[in-house]
Amino acid sequence: MKRSATRDWRQLLGMAWPMALRMLMLHGIVVVDAWLVASLGEEALAAMGLASAVGGLLLGAQNAFSNAAQILVAQAWGSGRPEALRSNYRTSVLINLSVCAIGLGFLALSAEPILRASAHSEEVFLGARNYLLIFSGVVIAEAFGQSLSAFFNGCGETRAPFYSYVFSVPINIALSYALIHGVWGMPALGLAGAALGSVVGSAVRAGYLLFRVSQDQGHWRSAQLEPLWPAARRHLAFALPIAATFFSAQASASVCMLIYAAYDVYQFAALTLMLPWVHVAGTFGMAWAQATGIVVAQHLGQGGGRAKLDAFLWMAWRGVMVSSLAVAAIYACVVLFAGEIYDGIDGRTRAALLTFLPTLLLLPWPKNSNAICGNTLRAAGRTVYVMHIFVWPQWAFKVPLSAAMVLWWHAPVGWVFAILFAEELLKFIPFHRGLLWGEWKRSLPD
Repeated sequence: MKRSATRDWRQLLGMAWPMALRMLMLHGIVVVDAWLVASLGEEALAAMGLASAVGGLLLGAQNAFSNAAQILVAQAWGSGRPEALRSNYRTSVLINLSVCAIGLGFLALSAEPILRASAHSEEVFLGARNYLLIFSGVVIAEAFGQSLSAFFNGCGETRAPFYSYVFSVPINIALSYALIHGVWGMPALGLAGAALGSVVGSAVRAGYLLFRVSQDQGHWRSAQLEPLWPAARRHLAFALPIAATFFSAQASASVCMLIYAAYDVYQFAALTLMLPWVHVAGTFGMAWAQATGIVVAQHLGQGGGRAKLDAFLWMAWRGVMVSSLAVAAIYACVVLFAGEIYDGIDGRTRAALLTFLPTLLLLPWPKNSNAICGNTLRAAGRTVYVMHIFVWPQWAFKVPLSAAMVLWWHAPVGWVFAILFAEELLKFIPFHRGLLWGEWKRSLPD
């Protein structure tokens, strides 16, 4: 049993660390862009925050379907059916391209009135609009990048998506810096330069993953494809609740960001700086939870039993609780040393950041434990159950309470930020009840 636990720990760690670093680099791009843009002033930060709220919706939709595909690929890999593996690969790419087309259509019709209604000034509106127009290239590149990452992750090859960021992130950062500030012979484009650097970085990442797939000599490449329409229907039947969950999370975050825009420019700038850090530092726990879901899906695809699953989940939960302590420490360092990290930000922005500290110290613990539950339940097919747990607290609690506190009660920004922690507490009991005593678990063999 001890050797088995050690093997499980190594398997989970071997999958989780590349995923964590990949997520860290993905969300870190936003942090780095904010760091580079901060020198342009609070107006530029506000413009970037608005554009990211709208652009994040499109990337969130693609990420939603990719996370569903990741579980399906893991189940196909565990069952040893190459035809299912190849069909899931094809269907995932086609669905993400369709989502990309729909998203760009939405962007063309709705982005400008949304940005104009939310911007503090004409300068903020123009900066956000130009940033978002260029950022459309990221959406197109990520239609391929995210679906290919999901395929590699589902097969347990989590290093390939990580390496794609190793190649693309330095290009993104260097090019963004050069184009923002006009160094190394580049034009000084300001905020638009950050968006253009992100486009080039995403294109490099997608190109690398396409190259890796083309070089793969696995037996799945020659397997017979299932008919497209039945495969797509089955894929969508499983994926839609998961996609709805992830898209709802991104949509509610974007709506809240537009609500937060009613704050003065200093409080809104503080939120623009801190919220990406919530994702960046949180990647360690989220990657561990996603790797847990992949291993559980492979285990169930192989017809594994309940006792081994319980032992594995207990080990996974202990690991994610250790990471919560590290995440809380990172949050504290960002808040306490914000003046040194972001040279030139206003003292009023730093004061707003300090009010976030109590929430940031508590947030990782329920958030990471809920993530373990959610990814495990999705792997077990309880996608609708997980969807309800996510969607109702977001739209019946977080969004309306944020609107009331910001627009009507004019509550301090630290109180509104604390809603993130309250939302995780609402999800805690149903998530853990479903994981520990759900019917899906009782049906497993001993």
